[in-house]
Amino acid sequence: MTGMTETLRVAGTAATGGLVLRPWRADDVETVIEAYGDPEISRWSARPITSREDARCWLDIQRRGRENGTRLSFAVCAAPEAHAERAVHADRSGRSGQSGHSGHSGHSGQRDQLGSLEGLVLGNVSLRWTDASGPGSAEVGYWVMAHARGQGVAPRAVEALSRWSFATFADDGLRRIELIHQVDNLASCRVAAKTGYLFERLLPAEPPYPRDGHLHVREAD
Repeated sequence: MTGMTETLRVAGTAATGGLVLRPWRADDVETVIEAYGDPEISRWSARPITSREDARCWLDIQRRGRENGTRLSFAVCAAPEAHAERAVHADRSGRSGQSGHSGHSGHSGQRDQLGSLEGLVLGNVSLRWTDASGPGSAEVGYWVMAHARGQGVAPRAVEALSRWSFATFADDGLRRIELIHQVDNLASCRVAAKTGYLFERLLPAEPPYPRDGHLHVREAD
């Protein structure tokens, strides 16, 4: 799984535009700074990102994780209309396509805005492995930028990455993906429910997170 440069595409619906999940790039520095400048993203983050140096460090972590096979992070982007028309849903064939902060009701005006933001970064979704988990288990994470909330970006991105990952890494033994969030992150609880991540147990608070957490789990079909 090392060095993967996969780009995933998620079809649009009657209410929302399509999505493109592509690897983060070195020139995404300003986008990362903007994202972590939002209190609704930074409050759930283990470390602040306030400068270009911080952002470059974050991007380097994503790049190195992709290269060594411990983390696959994707910038979730609005699909250009031409791409959205040709896009297909992520499926078990694997051919297509941290915690989230979505959960607001969508409105037609917001849908029009999202459809016009061709190629604009909407959020982040990632899958990571640890030495403790081994290849059979991974953890999904995601966040959504302020201008893209209320469009179902988080659940669609998580669903696409989950399906693709189970198909792509089946031969490596991936059978379980975990989704973890603090108990007061209600939006992430809704994302978990929408994407088939079942509540398994309560996790005790552990630094740097001050509150207990929910562990949700999705098993391979």
